[in-house]
Amino acid sequence: MISRTDLRGRTPDVRELRDLLPRAEFDVEAALATVRPICEDVEHRGAAALRDLGERFDGVRPGRLRVPAELLERALTALEPEVRAALEESIRRARLVHEDQRRTDTTTQVVPGGTVTERWVPVDRVGLYVPGGVAVYPSSVVMNVVPAQIAGVGSLAVTSPPQRDNTEEFAGCPHPTILAACALLGVDEVYAVGGAQAIAMFAHGAREEGPDGSPQAGAVVCEPVTLVTGPGNIYVAAAKRLLKGLIGIDAEAGPTEITILADDSADPELVAADLISQAEHDTLAAAVLVTDSEQLTDAVLEALERRVSATKHTERIRAALGGSQSAIVLVDDLEQGLRVVDAYAAEHLEIQTRDAAEVAARVRNAGAIFVGPHAPVSLGDYAAGSNHVLPTGGCACHSSGLSVQSFLRGIHVVDYTADALAQVAHHVVTLAQAEDLPAHGEAVTARFDDRLPE
Repeated sequence: MISRTDLRGRTPDVRELRDLLPRAEFDVEAALATVRPICEDVEHRGAAALRDLGERFDGVRPGRLRVPAELLERALTALEPEVRAALEESIRRARLVHEDQRRTDTTTQVVPGGTVTERWVPVDRVGLYVPGGVAVYPSSVVMNVVPAQIAGVGSLAVTSPPQRDNTEEFAGCPHPTILAACALLGVDEVYAVGGAQAIAMFAHGAREEGPDGSPQAGAVVCEPVTLVTGPGNIYVAAAKRLLKGLIGIDAEAGPTEITILADDSADPELVAADLISQAEHDTLAAAVLVTDSEQLTDAVLEALERRVSATKHTERIRAALGGSQSAIVLVDDLEQGLRVVDAYAAEHLEIQTRDAAEVAARVRNAGAIFVGPHAPVSLGDYAAGSNHVLPTGGCACHSSGLSVQSFLRGIHVVDYTADALAQVAHHVVTLAQAEDLPAHGEAVTARFDDRLPE
């Protein structure tokens, strides 16, 4: 069901730990060769390429790339009341948390007459990618849109793959639940485009063919964006890497991960249920238990066998748990366990130990930490108020999850009077000469008739 890695009696350093610990194979560099011609096709042929690629990869040829506003409202009207209520609560909680992430401008008086202000400015336009392959993720609409709106982004566009199993009313559109979530959030610019071609559409924009057959003179379907956020498959990640620089990106998201740090106080049924919950996402999903208890290990293995057989996506979950990216890691004690989870830097980290809050406070590297037996990762996926767009593949050691900050830029505004500049002029000139950049110093002395002020 799941392999074991025994680190007891060993003291590997961080680099050795990263080599020893399981991780999904996710070669974004190799996928670049596949996505490059796709992105170039979108750049050169615009909307025509997007339709062809939708038919090729999604099995659906969208007649209208932008979803009409009336279909968004119809999807919301048709949404099951319980699903609507759950989405509304998810939105409410996400807004509570993300409202507290707002930044305020700060002015520092360095000297009398000399100030530096850090001004926070939202990006102009954002493209939000919502996956729609193995599963449907209206929750990802919430997690992308809410922080962008709170940041003050003026123009938001959402894209998600067209679904071949939609009813005739929504033929060629993303899943109706995705459309309903967009309507709930007041987003009316939604596209039926998925995969690498969606990232290319956001980067280059897209037009219909003009009278001469080229898109240069055709009607605009989608304007280019400044920043793209949202998780996707390896081809979405590769397109982000390829187009980074032309657009900003949040991250190159890989397969989802859960790590659970547990001792013998943990309930094996809960541990097994939580490992399974993330393995359900994808055959490449990583599920890792780090524990110092052989008794817990045996009980979790028994619970996994029973629970996997009883749940819906048995084959997908078995493949994920049995893959090289998943394992039970045995350690000597919680101290070693903490070193292991910090080296792994999981997207989601659960702490199911005695004094879970104290143990959680010592963790340095994780996308999000879930404390104790009543904070499963699935709570964070939907309704904790936290954001579920998180760093994967060990990137949590240097990167954060999506937040209001992701959509803001800090701009320093420097305001000095002549007297304030005069006070520091000699230091500027000295440093310019030390770096052999005399014109830098001359830009200061020119303001004082090419002499240093007295």
